[in-house]
Order: sequence, then C-alpha cells, then structure tokens
Amino acid sequence: MMILHCTPSSPISVNILKSSPLTRRTTVRCSVKKNILNAIDSGSSKFSLCPCGRKHFLGEATTTTPFLPISPSHASQSSSSEVLNKLRPPKPDWYFELYGWFRSSGMERYEKEIAGYKKKLFSQVGNAEKVLEIGIGAGPNIKYYNTLPNVSILGVDPNPKMESYARKSAIEAGLKSEDFKFIHAVAECIPLEDASVDAVVTSLVMCSVTDVTQTLSEIKRILKPGGRYLFVEHVAAEDGSFLRMVQNMLDPVQQVVADGCHLIRPTGESLLKAEFPGGVDINKVSLTSFYHLSPHIYGVAYN
Repeated sequence: MMILHCTPSSPISVNILKSSPLTRRTTVRCSVKKNILNAIDSGSSKFSLCPCGRKHFLGEATTTTPFLPISPSHASQSSSSEVLNKLRPPKPDWYFELYGWFRSSGMERYEKEIAGYKKKLFSQVGNAEKVLEIGIGAGPNIKYYNTLPNVSILGVDPNPKMESYARKSAIEAGLKSEDFKFIHAVAECIPLEDASVDAVVTSLVMCSVTDVTQTLSEIKRILKPGGRYLFVEHVAAEDGSFLRMVQNMLDPVQQVVADGCHLIRPTGESLLKAEFPGGVDINKVSLTSFYHLSPHIYGVAYN
C-alpha cells in the first residue's frame, strides 16, 4: 500500500510501505486549463484528443491563462443545465436504463471487495450534516452515512434514471425521504452555493468526468472551510507494466461501453495539483474484481 500526504505549504511526501520504508520528496506545480464555460460561450466546437483519451477544448488559451471557476459565486440551475447538455448530450432512455441497471446489479462483487476500504474511509467523514455525493449512481455508498445524526444527502448524477435506484438505496439505508435530494447535473458545474456542504464524496467518478481539473475546482468551491472530500477511484497502472498495456488497449472501448470511463487517468496526480488547503491523504490498493480496474486510490482531501 502507498500512503501519500501532501500539504500546500510543504513538499509532497510519498511513503511506500514495503519491507523497508522509502520516502522521496518532490514538488508539483498546478496545471492551468481554460474554463469549460468560456469555451462553450465562445462557440468553440474544436477539440483535441490527448494521449489519455480526454477531449479538451481548443481556444485562445495559453499556458499563462489563469484558471477561472465556472462562476465567481455559484453555478445557476440554467448554466448547470447548459453545461450538462454540452458535456453529456441526451441519450435514448434505453441507454440510461441499461447503465442504471448495470450500476445497480452488476457491481455486487466489486462492492463486496471494496467494502472494507469504504468503511475505513467513511469513518473519516467527521460530523458532516450535509453530504454531496457526485456520481451517486445507484447509491451503494448511502448505507455508510446512516451512522451520521441529522445527515442529509445530495446526489448528483448526469443519468436521470439513477434517481430511482439511489432513492431505493436511501430508503433501504433508513434515510428519510426528505433527507435525500437528487440533482441532475454534471460534476463540472454543480448548482450549489459556495461553501455549502460539509463533505463531498466521489466513487468511480473521476474516470468519466469530462474535465478532472474543473471537477476538483467545483469540489473545493462548494466545500465549507474545513470540509472534507472523500474519494475512491480506479487509476492508471504503472507505466511499462503488463496491466498498463492492457489498459491502453481497452481504453477506447471502455469509454464507449462504460459511459465515458477512462482506464488510464492519473487521478492521484490531479488531486495533488488541485492543492487543497489542508492537504490530501492518498492510499493505493489493488483489487481483483475487475482486472483492468485493479489499481485504486482512496483517501481524504481537506479544504
């Protein structure tokens, strides 16, 4: 297992737990990217495809262009809907239904294997009363919130058919109907006020968002000072490994059959570059449920 801790005011320390601990230090510079809405508002329809398979808007931005949030205050419902339709064009109902069914019924083996790690992770949510889960899907994580008194859950997902599955999971977990709200939106533009939630959760989400940097910026924006971002994500295997070769081969197909999921995203690096004010703890594990999704990271970022 690899445990990594980073704070903005100090170098990044990486501890690899083997027979003898090895610590190495490095520094990370924040990457700069043009805001999605700026590209949308300018009417740009050009894209480039980078080696990781992600599409990026091409515009007049350069590496010196400062990154701007979607809004200086918060994303309105209208702007959120606009970005949703741009990044996730409407699909046939049967597609949403099929993927909703798979997330509800096809992940049981995975959820059993990851359960121990999730229990450990969700014990660190603190005394959160308002929790936002991005990409809530069928709601497999809702049962981990039932120990929190007076908790209310906001579930964001671009698939509208996920609402019925998530509500069913909420009821089964003992959550009151009024304490769960489903929001049809994308992670890059969430219609919530600044500093409005105590905790944010993502689970197998960063692989399929259109813009990881913008998503992390939104998470920082909506988290209250001192709030926590809990994450469980599959990531790219080590460069040069056999698994990485398999991932490289399967990645284009995975994006088509798994609703935009990318197999080779370096999400851990993106978390470090996001520079959360309180730092980030990252743990790395390998799972066996799905070989091509084996490398995982989980941990907490502190706002």
